[in-house]
Amino acid sequence: MFGPRLQGKVAFITGAGMGQGSAAARLFAAHGARIAVADLDSQAARATVEAIADAGGEAMAVQGDVGIEADVRRMVGEAVERFGALHILYPQAGVLWKDRDRSVIETDETWWDRVMAINLKGVYFTCKYGIPHLIAAGGGSIVVVGSVSALRGFTLPQDAYTASKGALISLTKSLAVQFARQGIRANIIHPGIVETPMQAPYLADPAKRAAFEGSTPLGRLARPEEIAQVALFLASDEASYVTGAEIPVDGGYTATGG
Repeated sequence: MFGPRLQGKVAFITGAGMGQGSAAARLFAAHGARIAVADLDSQAARATVEAIADAGGEAMAVQGDVGIEADVRRMVGEAVERFGALHILYPQAGVLWKDRDRSVIETDETWWDRVMAINLKGVYFTCKYGIPHLIAAGGGSIVVVGSVSALRGFTLPQDAYTASKGALISLTKSLAVQFARQGIRANIIHPGIVETPMQAPYLADPAKRAAFEGSTPLGRLARPEEIAQVALFLASDEASYVTGAEIPVDGGYTATGG
């Protein structure tokens, strides 16, 4: 059993009210980090904070829309005011709306822009206001969440989502190179299909679930905690020589080449 791997660290995690973000917030707190739980849903954020407190950890809820610059600036400011520093940025809030996000010839501009605001600009804003605090702390870690969708083309398109996640690959590598000499690492995780509220509407269809499971060499979907464990490694000093990396966490899906 590992000891506390994030002792003394402060993490700012977006989309931390549920799913992968909540799992990461609870895991990071269990390893000694103090957590700023950022979410659009204040009730969900408070629920994560309460779960952390019940387990003996320390966290605070900050509410806002990651697609709005002023909200992110305020949320980061509230986190630093409470905890005094930031060491880890995990801007993992994201949306996937398969009913509104389809092919470029079918997707309305309003929904395209909203997906980009949350999935891409949310990371940009978090880094814009968070990185200066990482620099002030002497360094830190940025963990970005991409997707296997950014690595493959799909017959059933979700083009705004795919484009936003593809852009995050380039942004992550740029951040890694820009800020390496200031002690900041930046890496990106590419999850496959994960059992989260975001995926629940699609996984409710037994045929779709079976298709997802059948295309994955491990034969099952990921649990949020399995993505969080990889994020924990990248956030910790154990990954001190890992930066600019892409890590698929997809049960072997991208290894199939198909």
